[in-house]
Amino acid sequence: MTLVEILLGLVLLVAGGDLLVRGSVGLAQRFGMSELLIGLVLVGFGTSTPELLTSILAALNGSPGIAVGNVAGSNIANILLILGLTAVICPLRVEPSALLRDGPANLLAAAAFAGLALTGQISREAGLALMGALAVYLVLTYRMEKGRHTPSADLHRSEADLISPGPQASNLALNLVMAFGGLAMILGGAHFLVSGAITLARAAGVSDAVIGVTVVAVGTSLPELVTSVIAALKRQTDIALGNILGSNLFNILGILGLTAAMTPLRVPPEMMRLDIWVLLAATVILLVFAMTGRRLCRLEGALMLLAYGGYTAAILALALG
Repeated sequence: MTLVEILLGLVLLVAGGDLLVRGSVGLAQRFGMSELLIGLVLVGFGTSTPELLTSILAALNGSPGIAVGNVAGSNIANILLILGLTAVICPLRVEPSALLRDGPANLLAAAAFAGLALTGQISREAGLALMGALAVYLVLTYRMEKGRHTPSADLHRSEADLISPGPQASNLALNLVMAFGGLAMILGGAHFLVSGAITLARAAGVSDAVIGVTVVAVGTSLPELVTSVIAALKRQTDIALGNILGSNLFNILGILGLTAAMTPLRVPPEMMRLDIWVLLAATVILLVFAMTGRRLCRLEGALMLLAYGGYTAAILALALG
């Protein structure tokens, strides 16, 4: 029953995340929101909603390990697992200037996460500071790119086009049903996933953090996986990479920030043995790739998948050993 509960939660998260994003984008287009703002805010927030609600529910249920581990594990999975799989489907090559701002912002966010983790707790004040940093980033980005056709602005507009619901964008009632129905499905999915994850951790004799950085993290990252795979199949690999950078930034500044602002989070000590350092290393690798404009071929994508498999094996070995 625990596995059924987890699987049901994952299905609801994926289906609900897709409906929420498409319905929200449809509503935004219906009311004349610019493609730049849709790609910058709605797509980033929408694909990160499963992580947000899962982390909040976990924290409120007294499982901070799942809440914090979900953010760290999701970001690692986004880079090594999802980006690796995307490269296997279609080799990645991007224009470095399109990621000139988002890349360094990701590294700063990851460094801030690591610094807070070293203190052992993420306070309400720290959570509010992270949310404030996200707000400043979004405002500055929009003001810098509004009305311009810079590579980064065009990338955000392309993200909006990729998620666009198409002909039904003008159907107000349908978009409302999709948005609110998707949100309800995500809430239900997060409840089942958190409940099942807590039960699984107790049954397996491992900490909540271990389940948070593995099962929960991969599950809540599935919307990013769907978006990136669609982009790869359409040979729009720049969108796939931009989606990962945007999602990782929202995860740390928005999700971790809002969750900590609601209830202070204790960072499990075992996360400092491996997870935080893997997150930093993966972010640096991604930044180097993005800023140099190197081509990520299928072999390199496969190596990233192997690296993620090795990381997961190491977590389980440390937990069970």
